[in-house]
Amino acid sequence: MSYENRERNYCTWQFCLGLSAATLLALTGCSASKPPEKPLAAAHAQQDVEPASKPFASASVAQSSSLDQLQQGKPVGTDRSSPLKDIYFEFDRYDLNPSGRETLQADAEWLKQNPSASVQIEGHCDERGTAEYNLALGAKRAEAAKEYLTTLGIDGERLSTISYGQELPVCSEHNEDCWQKNRHDRFVSKFEATS
Repeated sequence: MSYENRERNYCTWQFCLGLSAATLLALTGCSASKPPEKPLAAAHAQQDVEPASKPFASASVAQSSSLDQLQQGKPVGTDRSSPLKDIYFEFDRYDLNPSGRETLQADAEWLKQNPSASVQIEGHCDERGTAEYNLALGAKRAEAAKEYLTTLGIDGERLSTISYGQELPVCSEHNEDCWQKNRHDRFVSKFEATS
């Protein structure tokens, strides 16, 4: 090997080493420390603290969205005491099953009893598939629930939708039981102030 080839290989090697070091420094410098995660069982135990027999007809407390819960360090998901219940979907589907329609009928009754409430419908997916695909699927799931609620007499102006795709799971294990919990629509009630 000639002297020029060795020198060129040495310079290329130095450049690659320098670039790798700069990239590593940038990535570690940008990382943020996260609070330690709570075990799943403890997180669900905290959610279940409130009694499930609370009356809902005159409830006037707004709920936190899944994103707000995550930002506040709280477990993501619907509390058992919530008057609005989640609905669940089959893998890669956004059509409503009989159980989902039954749950939405109960949710619609609560909304009729609470005319000042509006609802944000969050569409969620399990981790399988691309982020883009799951955002689109979550949007279709939320929209399917909104359309059904409007057929039950709920004004569409009271309903908004958002998709979180696979980004805010309620369960982080990699099995079908967990994935089923993540394939859902969540209903977050918001109340307008009355004077």
